[in-house]
Formats: sequence, C-alpha cells, structure tokens
Amino acid sequence: MLRHHTDTEPYTARVNDSGAGGTTWLDESEQRSWRALLMGMTLLLDRLDDDLRRNCDLSLVEYEILVRLSESDGRQMRMAQLADALAHSRSRVTHTITRMERSELVVRSSSPEDGRGVIASMTEKGYDLLVRMAPIHVTGVRAHLVDLVTPADFAALGRVMDAVSDNLIAAHPEMEMRRS
Repeated sequence: MLRHHTDTEPYTARVNDSGAGGTTWLDESEQRSWRALLMGMTLLLDRLDDDLRRNCDLSLVEYEILVRLSESDGRQMRMAQLADALAHSRSRVTHTITRMERSELVVRSSSPEDGRGVIASMTEKGYDLLVRMAPIHVTGVRAHLVDLVTPADFAALGRVMDAVSDNLIAAHPEMEMRRS
C-alpha cells in the first residue's frame, strides 16, 4: 500500500489579520491538509479526464453528463436542470451538449410540457459509450484514490465530504447526487 508524504517542509507563509482579530487562521497541520486536498483533487480530476480522453476522446464533464442522463427517467433531463446538477453555467453545458450532439451521444428537443425548455436525451450511441467507458473510469478512481488508502481512511474521507456537502447543499439542492 502506498503511503502519503509526511515529511514536508514546515508551513512558513504568514498573514497578519488586518481586522479586529476575528479570523481563525489555519495552523500548519490544517494548511498542509487543505493544500493536499486541493492538489490531490486537481491531480485526480486531471488524471481521470486524461484517461477518458485517451481512451475515447471524452472529457470527464462529458462522461458526467452521460452518467447523469443515464440515471434520469427516460435518460433525459432539461438542460437547465442538467447545468444545475453539474454546478456548471448553462452556457458551458450548452456548449458541451453541442459537441456531444455532433458526436451523436445526445440529442436536444423542445420540452413537451411547455415547449420553452430544452431537453437533452442520451442516444443509444451515448449509452453504449458510457457502458464501455464506465470500467475505465472506475478503474482510474480505484487506482488513483480508493486503493491508495485503507478502507477506514476512505470511509473517513466520505464522512468529511458528506459533512461539507450537508453544509453546502441547502443552497443547491439540485446538485444532490448521493444515494441513500
């Protein structure tokens, strides 16, 4: 089992509180953990994106769109709902869906409910690609995260991120993706 790097240089950056002294600054251990989280998430997401692009020219965002559509009734969602669920701008999702539509992974149509909304629907080609790419994605998640730590550490990570999500989800309930 791989171990994380623990003999790092001491944290030396210092910021003086310019206000009334009400800021609780991160101590050295907290700062190391915070920076490890930022660096680890950036490297992990980049690697998972690279794996998908290398194997099928699909980005991690495109993969996540296919996942979200596959989990929705009829493998379709309103574009606005999809953008909210992904925490991306509607413009970004529209551009991404346009690329995916050119590749015949999704199609767009007017909402039959009101005619104003736009529905993104996964095609069979999109579903087939998702089925082929899911093992590659899951293998990457295991290799670059799950299998690097003990089950207890991974469970602790889940509890930490649940606490973060529970604290922030109220402002964005449409983003909830955890399953009970």
